Amino acid sequence: MKLSKKITILISIIFIIIFSIISGRYFVGKHFEKKFSQRPPPGVIVETVDNSEFFEKIETFGTAVALKTKNYRIKKNQIEDQKIKFGELINKDEIIVVVDGEKIIAPFKGVLGKREIAQGVLGTDSFILTLDDISSVMLDIKVPESYISILKTGLNVNIKSESYQKMFKGVIESVSSRVDPNTRSVLCNIKVSNPDLEIIPGMLLNAEVIYNKVQAIGVSESSILVQGKTNFVYKVLDDNSIEKIEVEVGKRSFGKVMILNGLNIDEKIIKEGISKVRNKMKVKIVN
Repeated sequence: MKLSKKITILISIIFIIIFSIISGRYFVGKHFEKKFSQRPPPGVIVETVDNSEFFEKIETFGTAVALKTKNYRIKKNQIEDQKIKFGELINKDEIIVVVDGEKIIAPFKGVLGKREIAQGVLGTDSFILTLDDISSVMLDIKVPESYISILKTGLNVNIKSESYQKMFKGVIESVSSRVDPNTRSVLCNIKVSNPDLEIIPGMLLNAEVIYNKVQAIGVSESSILVQGKTNFVYKVLDDNSIEKIEVEVGKRSFGKVMILNGLNIDEKIIKEGISKVRNKMKVKIVN
């Protein structure tokens, strides 16, 4: 067989192999395209774009003190009425206890308590009777001097305690006119609302001083798709198709992200399920 004929046969075989590969890929692609085109649209959870509250905060802590307090030193053997209402709420002008014929009257509404005198102290047959007004409690906090330009009376303060799964509301009543040269901090006095008398004097409380509070368009953090330095969301259109939109984001607060540009109020975006969708496809809203 001549060399030229061998080369021709070899080239023909190569072309046949290439053609077979191209044809195979085409038919396989058509098969999967048909298969996936029959799949139902993925289910997603959407949210409506709305205004949210954003703010910055200063975190610190302090110890609760009663709004008003009164102490009485009582000798145990002089008490005529032994039924003292320890731990109960006493109304103003109510009789607390009778000692040697003398009535002790509550000067204000508060909770009655008892504090023992340490053993070995002169007069240990006595104890301290306490009356605490805890309808509100006071909290002293120390804030770094770098926040002096921010601190002012009237700022709202979120108060939390390890004892309760709830948040109490407070407000700054006063700000010290001096910086402590030892700690480089400023003393602030906070009044904390305590209508259910849950906070008692001596409790350690965590405080978040709220400032720079603004209302702005915000979306859930889970709705943001980050690609490099660019942020996107999937906007849901009227026909349930989606469009990938670039957005400019700002500060974050409580799981919300501020949107500076790219979205308008009342538009719908995908909140959960962005990992299983792609641009221009249709989705099924499941919420």
